[in-house]
Amino acid sequence: MNGQDSIPQKPQKTPKIGLVLSGGGAKGFAHIGVLKVIDSLGIKIDYIAGTSMGAIIGSLYASGYSGKQLDSIFSSLNFDDVINDNLPRSAKTFYERDNSERYAVTLPFTNFKLKLPSALSRGQNVFNLLSKLTLHVTDIPDFDKLPIPFFCVATDVETGKAIILDHGNLAQAVTASGAFPSLFQPVIIDDRVLIDGGVINNYPIDELKAKGMDLIIGVDVQDGLAKREDLNSAPSILLQINNYRTISDMIKKVEKTDIYIKPDITDYTVVSFSEGKKIIESGARATRIKLDELGQLPKYKSSRGVEMDLTSKDSIAINEIKIYGNNRYTRAYILGKLKLVEDTKVSYANFNEGVNNLVATNNFTTFYFEFEKTDRPNVFNLLATLDESNVTNFLKFGIHYDDLYKSAALVNFTKKRALLDDDVVSLDLILGDQVRYNFEYYIDKGFYWSIGLRSRFNQFNRNVNVKLFLNDQEQSLAGLNKIGVEIEDQTNQIYIQTMFAKDFALSLGGEHKRLKIKSETVSANIPGGTRFFENTDYLSVFGTLRLDTYDNKYYPKTGFYFSGDFHLYLHASHFNKDFNNFSIAKADIGYAFGISDKLSTNIFTQGGFKIGDNNTQSLDFALGGYGNNFINNFISFYGYDYITLTGDSFVKTTLSLDYELFKKHHITVAANYANIGYGLFESGTWFSSPTYSGYALGYGLETFLGPLEAKYTYSPELGESIWLFNLGFWF
Repeated sequence: MNGQDSIPQKPQKTPKIGLVLSGGGAKGFAHIGVLKVIDSLGIKIDYIAGTSMGAIIGSLYASGYSGKQLDSIFSSLNFDDVINDNLPRSAKTFYERDNSERYAVTLPFTNFKLKLPSALSRGQNVFNLLSKLTLHVTDIPDFDKLPIPFFCVATDVETGKAIILDHGNLAQAVTASGAFPSLFQPVIIDDRVLIDGGVINNYPIDELKAKGMDLIIGVDVQDGLAKREDLNSAPSILLQINNYRTISDMIKKVEKTDIYIKPDITDYTVVSFSEGKKIIESGARATRIKLDELGQLPKYKSSRGVEMDLTSKDSIAINEIKIYGNNRYTRAYILGKLKLVEDTKVSYANFNEGVNNLVATNNFTTFYFEFEKTDRPNVFNLLATLDESNVTNFLKFGIHYDDLYKSAALVNFTKKRALLDDDVVSLDLILGDQVRYNFEYYIDKGFYWSIGLRSRFNQFNRNVNVKLFLNDQEQSLAGLNKIGVEIEDQTNQIYIQTMFAKDFALSLGGEHKRLKIKSETVSANIPGGTRFFENTDYLSVFGTLRLDTYDNKYYPKTGFYFSGDFHLYLHASHFNKDFNNFSIAKADIGYAFGISDKLSTNIFTQGGFKIGDNNTQSLDFALGGYGNNFINNFISFYGYDYITLTGDSFVKTTLSLDYELFKKHHITVAANYANIGYGLFESGTWFSSPTYSGYALGYGLETFLGPLEAKYTYSPELGESIWLFNLGFWF
């Protein structure tokens, strides 16, 4: 036995494997394909570093998700909604929803100077998504303690330095790393204003080696320099400028990478999210080329061994809610917008809607939250931090055309915190063929009763059914079926409103209505030169109940709608000498559902009746035409002209089919049926076969100005057709 045989052999050290994932927007989907192959080989990753999209995917893999799970998660997402902060309509309050569906352009200003937003998107939906996906590691503030240690890189926009994020709120850190300039607003962490790490360090290999890694697997999905014809937008030019330095840096960084994986993603851009499946496969394909090298790396002895539930949480139990950063807005206001109460269990979908609802107020520049584990299993405290916006003044604009009001331009001035911290005052001036205005003052008390004051002036000219304004003797003298009238309506309301059962809004209030109706047509046909049919002030009290979960106001694919209104008219001025108290009740019920991905249907039923005085006919129901913002008791009805069918009671049903031919391009087919008359419910004829019917075939396009619609309508009873046109949001 020689001397060498007696020397004990040193056990060979298992090399530590680091994984660095670059940024690249949608091209970062290739990282998922890489991870799927790494999982199939059972390779043990000891540390992960990432930037931007590399940070997003790297953080989720580090927190326990497999490559296959990430494929499933990202394939199911609508990235248009996630990136653009498209807020579900149902997440907004009725007041905020009405405002968002009226204006095409909103410009904030301070001290009479326009203040443009810092980015196209807040990044709120990105943060919300990451918070949900990392809920199972929310109690791990040190990223070194994750199932796989992790860090990501962001850029301090004030100093231009790269910032290593390796502790804190994981979702917030990753959101900062991916805050691409001009697309996402900066993220503030530890009083530093952070943006996309790719601006300074899009491939943090040196920082990863400093963690003690022996071998580095690097996945590079960065762009090369773009050609002239591709530099056609601000983001593409910003990306090109950034790529000058990045490409130069990568020459040395590639040399430091032990296994360098460069997927072929030349056919894709940073926003090719719709091509996710192909990009993922490109990552897997590029990784399989390196199988020989990867096969020599250390592997898990059995499996990855992550012992935690990685399934998406359907609900979350919240024990205590702690709110930080609110100075002007009360805790009740914030909780009211979030629709949350303490010590309750809420579905994650409803929680997300509440967050979106708070963000939709535009009263806060940022809103971040995290879930803090408690002593009770699967019960969390909610820690919410917000930054109140200093912008309180807004100019808003819109345009509109329809067959009743004709051309109109809308200019709005909105002032928040006018008198109180939680109020808003809004004035619409509508200029065009029919000058109008809408004024509203609203004090939002969240969970408590809110207070509102509104005033609306409306006017239009139209040939209308004589029955709405003339008695039998006058009709015989006039010898006309229709008369031309000028209608002016000013309605002033004061009301209180509350939300209950989360989605219902109940309003109670008092109303003053100034109604003026006159006709030149009748003065020439009736002895005595009758001119005014109405010149009356009415006083009433009212109550309304609303539920609206439609996903889209104009083209709903899902959701339920209910609106009930009851008015009790108590007084009329001297013009209406024969006035007696009367009441009007009406309700609308709608239900929309999808038949296929492209085809949906909406069933909409309406009805109303009058109780008491029959002398006041000008507030009776009148069907005809098409509109979304009618005054009083005018109701749309395909196949008939505006204000054609009249009565003190009616029932109506509309069945609509909507086929979305292309994105935001709609072909609609509709049929409506109605019974309308006087004493319809007393006689029981409301339940008989419909007396009136109409049909419509239309094309609609959703634009930033609002819907662009053309409808061909036909009534078999009249044997006549009517074309209807509309452009822009209704106001």
